[in-house]
Amino acid sequence: MQEIISLLGFSFFSNAVIAGLLTSIIAGIAGTYIVSRKIVFISGGITHASFGGIGLAYFLGLNPFFGAAVFAVLSALGIEWSTQKAQVREDSAIAILWSLGMAIGIIFVFLTPGYAPNLMSFLFGNILTVTTTDIITMLALTVLLIAGITLFYRLILYIAFDQEYTKTLGFNTTIVRYIISIIIALSIVMSIRVAGIILLLSLFTIPQAIANIFTHDFKKMIFISIAFSFLGVLTGLIGSYYFNLPSGAIIIFTLIIFWSILKVTIKLFRTH
Repeated sequence: MQEIISLLGFSFFSNAVIAGLLTSIIAGIAGTYIVSRKIVFISGGITHASFGGIGLAYFLGLNPFFGAAVFAVLSALGIEWSTQKAQVREDSAIAILWSLGMAIGIIFVFLTPGYAPNLMSFLFGNILTVTTTDIITMLALTVLLIAGITLFYRLILYIAFDQEYTKTLGFNTTIVRYIISIIIALSIVMSIRVAGIILLLSLFTIPQAIANIFTHDFKKMIFISIAFSFLGVLTGLIGSYYFNLPSGAIIIFTLIIFWSILKVTIKLFRTH
């Protein structure tokens, strides 16, 4: 325990803890909306499509996360437009953009001159590589999410559960959905450092599944999701440091263990 406390004196470790907290808040808010609206696989499509931006950014010599953000936002808007305007089935639109993004990413990574970059941190996450710039960006997005959910809580709640009712109130649900999709896309990109592209979807769904064991209230789900996300992130951070393993894998494994234990415990408690 003393060693862990002493580690906080190192900037890379303290940065990782702060980033873990901010990511937990981001995933807690955005993930609760995703799960409530039952669009889990849309977020999966956005996550994997962002790999195309990473590959293209490497090829052009740009920041990979800038490329990921551009592709994530375009994918989110593309899915919404395809399902609403082009009358493409939602699952088909997700599959097309998911595959397209991954294919573009792979092509440009191999077209990049010289040694192919190490993509492990993007695919599986490495929270120990978070920089001060990353934290500032995460903080800005966290403030935006908190402000948005505070000011427009009822509108977001209506959109998540009953869009037809929202229309009767006079709101333009199409514009609102586009805006929320952009915010979700940015939330996903900001969380890649922690869980990685392959495992990121779980960070936006498993804590919410745990929260669902205790409550179905939207607001309470957000707070419980944040708490379990941060607990999982801390476990992943410590495990990543001691065992030199990808943080994302440990985080998701830990969250699944939490979910399994709580599910079995609650079931046994109700049985008796």
